[in-house]
Amino acid sequence: MSIRPLSFHGRHSLTCVLLVGSLVAACAPVQDKLSAVKTSGELVILTRNSPTTYYQGATGPQGIEYDMAKAFADYLGVRLRVKVLPNAHDIISALKDGKGDLAAAGLAITAHRLQEVRFTPPYQRIWQQVVYRAGDPHPSGLAGLVGRQLEVVRDSSYTELLSQMAQQDPQIKWKTTGSAGVENLLHRVHTGHLQLTIADSNIVAIDRQYYPNLAVAFDLPAPQFLAWAFPKSRDRSLYDAAVKFFHLMRSSGELADLKSRYYAPVQRINTFNIATYIHRIRTRLPLYRSQFERAGLKYDIDWRLLAAMGYQESWWQANATSPTGVRGLMMLTIDTSTYVGIQDRLDPDQSIDGGAKYLRSIMNHLSPHIFQPDRTWMALAAYNMGINHLADARRLTASQGGNPDLWVDVAKRLPLLAEPQWYSKTQYGYAPGYQAVRYVTHIQTYYNVLTKIQHDSKVESDAMLLKLKAPAI
Repeated sequence: MSIRPLSFHGRHSLTCVLLVGSLVAACAPVQDKLSAVKTSGELVILTRNSPTTYYQGATGPQGIEYDMAKAFADYLGVRLRVKVLPNAHDIISALKDGKGDLAAAGLAITAHRLQEVRFTPPYQRIWQQVVYRAGDPHPSGLAGLVGRQLEVVRDSSYTELLSQMAQQDPQIKWKTTGSAGVENLLHRVHTGHLQLTIADSNIVAIDRQYYPNLAVAFDLPAPQFLAWAFPKSRDRSLYDAAVKFFHLMRSSGELADLKSRYYAPVQRINTFNIATYIHRIRTRLPLYRSQFERAGLKYDIDWRLLAAMGYQESWWQANATSPTGVRGLMMLTIDTSTYVGIQDRLDPDQSIDGGAKYLRSIMNHLSPHIFQPDRTWMALAAYNMGINHLADARRLTASQGGNPDLWVDVAKRLPLLAEPQWYSKTQYGYAPGYQAVRYVTHIQTYYNVLTKIQHDSKVESDAMLLKLKAPAI
């Protein structure tokens, strides 16, 4: 079949058709960004894994950036989708490339970043702090940084500030890392493997709960401001909606409440104060001992272990509330309370029963190859951070030649879940595994102390009984 060439008339007609089509396309309404998000039904945020931004907790997504972004998505009437990237540099690059609608990642507003993205008005003021290990020589001022091992995250607001400081004192030297996040550097300072680092005050406030050896040397000059970032474009519709959203959050008090939940001074101890604990065994524990004993019998768990958990969670305070909003003597979330079927988290009977039931449920879901006491320690870690993250740590343990059924081996790998080079290879991503190890260690200590006190009390009681029964001479 041959194809006849178009005549002039035919070519002219085709040109007209194409021209008309182009005009129609050009005249078709183009959705602005806000309308596009609402039409798609999805808001895509770019963030990073950390305790101050976003991570998968024991019962689901957590983090102040996640909570704010979820509230914004609800405000727009769309679902939220989270994309996790390793650091601020990659997040801003991805935002500029159109891979997300906004960046909600605890980003500080800096002169360099203002050239790349559009920031909302700030939602939080913080300070950059020089952090060292308690007991080491205290760095006093900028001169105290000279000659010390200082390491910060590459392409961060810290490197920008250090570059400015080095102009004042060229002797200030530092190393940068692209493979470790701020939390990992703080952990290295805590363990004595790094002398100094710089971190935002909000990050330090949360991490000091888990790393009691961290100490703040001094705040660096001038506060920093955290904000959400949007691409620089003529279309400001979604940006303007976010500005309005933050105004409503601020005026309603919701933003202050959210920051308070995450950053309010933590009331729990950072180090083992055994004297205080022993005092509370004698004064507070009797108020709840019968409930712990009843739950222990019901779920076949040593009541003293449940009591140790309760002390670690709340100091045996029935009305306790944590920075993340969990409540009650056993610090249950709303989701966990629903799962175990309790109505009032502040009721000690319900809280203790719910915590014991949840722990037993975790124990029953663990591999049958895990035996006691490892089964209990792993269940406690899962109670704190989620059973999926525990599964990641066990797989990581096996891949490194350890025994995934032994707590001592798994506990060595749990902190790796906070390091990008390791959690990027896991199924469920970042988790504050160091926190879970510390959680279990504290409970082990509280349990051992309580067991010893109970034993000593029984011995003393038996001795007194024998003395009373002894015949008078």
